[in-house]
Amino acid sequence: MKKQTLPIFLTFLVMGVADAMGPMSDAVKKQFALDNVISTLLPFFVFIAFAVFSVPGGILAARIGKKNLLLAGLGMNVIAMLVPAFFNPGFTLLLACIFILGIGTTFLQVAGNPIMRDVSSEGQYSRNLALAQGIKGVGSSGSAYLVGLVMILPLFASMGWRGAFPVFFAFMALTFVAVASLKIKETKSEEPPSIASSLSLLKEPVFALAVLGIFLYVGAEVCMGRFLKPTLEKFNFSTDNAALLGPTLFFASLTIGRLIAGSINVKARTFLRISAVLGVLGLVFIITGVKELTLLGIVVAGFGFANIWPMLFSITVEEKPERASELSGLMCMAISGGAIVPLIMGRMLDFDMGAMAYIVPAVCFVYLLLLSLKGGKKAVAA
Repeated sequence: MKKQTLPIFLTFLVMGVADAMGPMSDAVKKQFALDNVISTLLPFFVFIAFAVFSVPGGILAARIGKKNLLLAGLGMNVIAMLVPAFFNPGFTLLLACIFILGIGTTFLQVAGNPIMRDVSSEGQYSRNLALAQGIKGVGSSGSAYLVGLVMILPLFASMGWRGAFPVFFAFMALTFVAVASLKIKETKSEEPPSIASSLSLLKEPVFALAVLGIFLYVGAEVCMGRFLKPTLEKFNFSTDNAALLGPTLFFASLTIGRLIAGSINVKARTFLRISAVLGVLGLVFIITGVKELTLLGIVVAGFGFANIWPMLFSITVEEKPERASELSGLMCMAISGGAIVPLIMGRMLDFDMGAMAYIVPAVCFVYLLLLSLKGGKKAVAA
C-alpha cells in the first residue's frame, strides 16, 4: 500500500462524521425541546447540501484540482466543528454549522472517489476504493457511538450534547494537515463536465431511475441513524446501550458488509439483489415492534444497506462509462435524499406510529429491490 493512500483513507474516515448528525438529533431535540421533524433538520441540512453542491463540486474539482477541493471541504468542516466545540451555539447557529459540514462533506465525496485512483498503485484502485468505503463505515459507526459515549465520559459529559464536537474538530484538523502534505500528480479530464451536460443525463430512464434509487437509499440509511436510538430507548434500554445496539450496531454491520464485498468476486447486479432483499427483511423485523426481532433486524438491515451504493453506482456507470464524472456528480446530488425521507418518518413518529414508521425506509428498499430486478445493458463484476 502506497503512503499516499493513507491521507485519502483518513479523509474517508472523517466523512463518517456527517452520519453522526442523525444520532446527534435526539440529544439536540432534548436540549432545545424540539419535535421529531424540527430536530431532524440536523441531518436535513447535511444532506440538502449534496443536492445543491454535488454537480458544481465536480466542475470545481476539474478546474482547481481534486486535492484542492478536498482541502476546501476539510477546511469548511474544521470551521463547522470548531464553533460547537468551543462555544454553546443557539439552534440557528448550530444549523448553519451543520450546513457548512454538509457542503464540506459533499466536496469530500465528490473528490475522494476519483483521487483514490491517483494515489493507488496500478491494479489496486478497486480494492482501495472498496476498503475506503469500509473505512467510511468505521467513521460512521464510531461517530454515532461517540455521540452516546460522551454523555458518560467525565471529560466531555459536562459539555452535554456538544461533547463529541471537540473530537470531531481534532480529527478534521489532523486530516487537513495530512492531505495538505500530500504530493500527487492528478489525472485531469480533457473536457470538464458542465451542469447542463450532467443534468441532461436524467432524460435517460436508466439514469433517472438509478439516481432516484440512490436518493431513496440514502434517505432510508439516515432514517436508521436518526431513529434507531430512540426506538430502542422505548424498550427501556439505557441511553448508551440504545446508542450501542441501535445506530452503532447498524453502522458496524454496514461496515462489515462493505469489507466482505471488497474481498469477494460477485456480479454487481446479483449483489444488489441480495442486498435489497436483506434490507427489506431487516426492516420487516423492525416493523414488528418485538425487541428481539428488532435487534436481529438491525443487523440484517445493516448487511442489506451496506452495498447498495457501490453496486448501484457501478451498474449505472457501466451503462455509459465515458460519462462517469457527470454520473458521479448526479449520484452525489441524490444523497440529498437523506434530507427529505427522514422528515416523512419523523412526522409519522410524531403521530405516535412507533415501529410502523419504519415502513418509510421499507418502501424505499422495495423500490430498490424492484430496480435490482431490472436488466441492464451490461453485466458488471463487483
